[in-house]
Formats: sequence, C-alpha cells, structure tokens
Amino acid sequence: MAAFDLDHFTRQLIAEALFYDEEYGALGNLSLIDPREGRERFIASYVPEEGHFTIEEATAWEQGAVDEEVGYALAVDFQEYGVYDTPEAAAEALLALAREHDLLPSITLLFEEDEVS
Repeated sequence: MAAFDLDHFTRQLIAEALFYDEEYGALGNLSLIDPREGRERFIASYVPEEGHFTIEEATAWEQGAVDEEVGYALAVDFQEYGVYDTPEAAAEALLALAREHDLLPSITLLFEEDEVS
C-alpha cells in the first residue's frame, strides 16, 4: 500500500470544493484568508458561463468591522489572478498561494439565486 500523501489529499479536497451543480444551481467557492489581516485574499470558483475555473485576488474589502457570520472581511473588488481548465489545476495554484502567503481556506456554498448582480 502506498504511503499517505498529505499534499495529494489536500489538492483533492480543494478540487472537490470547486464544483458546480447545474441541477441545483449550487456553486462551491474557496477563499484563501489572511489570518493576520482578517480578510479574504484570493477567491476561487467555477465560472459556468465560461466553462473554466478562476482565481481572483482581492483588491478592496467591506468597510467597517469583520463580518461576524464568516469571521473575516469580505472582498468587494477583485482582479483576475488566473484561469484554469480543471479543478485540479486551480487546486494546485491555490495550494501554492496558501503556502506562499500563509493563508487559511474557507469554503462557501452559493446558489445561483443568491448571487448579486
């Protein structure tokens, strides 16, 4: 039996968190949180209209106190960091970003009717 591979395990969990369920209109997002700053730093999700996965870097955050429901300041503006064809490629990039910047993950489940236009 092969030895347990924590990196592979982590990449697989991240990849599975980035999902889209067309039937239910459910979308899995993964944010990387800067615990020192208490705010979102990167946000990753599947973009159904374009058929790819994207990672965006936060450039502005909600003003005022930390959102008590999620425990960190939510980003309100972003710039594109990268576009990926597969959830595994996006997961690899997210894991590298988390390591490089000492970031923590946060998973959010959204439904299409909840998205803000």
